[in-house]
Amino acid sequence: MKFSWFHLMPYRWLPPDFRERYHGIWVDIPNRLYDPVRGHRLYNEYLDMLEYADQDGLRRHRRERAPPERLRHDAVAQPDGAALARRCPNANLLVLGNSIALYNPPVRVAEEFAMLDVISGGRLIAGFPVGTSMDINYCYGQNPATVREKYREAHELILKAWAEREPFAWNGKYTKLAT
Repeated sequence: MKFSWFHLMPYRWLPPDFRERYHGIWVDIPNRLYDPVRGHRLYNEYLDMLEYADQDGLRRHRRERAPPERLRHDAVAQPDGAALARRCPNANLLVLGNSIALYNPPVRVAEEFAMLDVISGGRLIAGFPVGTSMDINYCYGQNPATVREKYREAHELILKAWAEREPFAWNGKYTKLAT
């Protein structure tokens, strides 16, 4: 039997009247609601929990986006993954949450994930969701009609970057790279 440790890393200190004053938490809440001192303690608390799970025998850490009712405490999963790769020698690291259609160029995700995989000794499991209309369309202003096509191109480029042993040019519709 295999067990997983799933953590959303929510930020716990929203004001009591948050639902009345703000229409959502995903995209456009003011950063004045975030306390960096509490955030510092919270990041370390969450990383401690994930390290404990590794010591306790759980062999996969999952990091994903938080559901709409909770403010997600992290912006990207790669820094968490780097910290856990060093401190958790046993667990596989499943990183989900990079909407690769948003990256320009998407090879940055390939590079960051490759670094995580090397740091962890090959324990990274990379996941690439398409994203939601709240982040892709509303927050980043991407045309919803092109998101899937951009995603497919980015996914193909990332896989090629991982597989190729020599520098290569890329002349995609959305990403152009010289050798």
